[in-house]
Amino acid sequence: MRKIQQTKKGILTVLAGTALLIAAVWYGNNWFHGRADAQSGYRQITAQEAREIMETKTDAVILDVRTQEEYDAGHISGAVCLPVESIQGEPEILRDKEQTILVYCRSGNRSKQAAQKLADMGYTEILEFGGILNWPYPELTE
Repeated sequence: MRKIQQTKKGILTVLAGTALLIAAVWYGNNWFHGRADAQSGYRQITAQEAREIMETKTDAVILDVRTQEEYDAGHISGAVCLPVESIQGEPEILRDKEQTILVYCRSGNRSKQAAQKLADMGYTEILEFGGILNWPYPELTE
């Protein structure tokens, strides 16, 4: 009888540990990919997801946070230029804090900085998708 109780206790311990491990892996994966990071205030998405949003949400702002010179050399069609260094106060081109804003730069570093700045300013629908270097849709660039 005592051995059966010990076995049951062992099985319950293993099941509880497994459940915790699964939860930790799931949360860790979502945090790593930026899917459920409420602390940052913005979401990181893929280029494919960004393209789908561009095609379906016509009122989304595509925000290029590189310098004006980089923007002039080539940018995603429909994007507006607002260099990350210029983001302060409430930018004129971003009047609606609930509007979807798709943010990109050259490699992904400045877009994350800009997305965080916007989140800190109270914008709620910020989607950061990295850099134009990894943009796989050349037909959508000017």
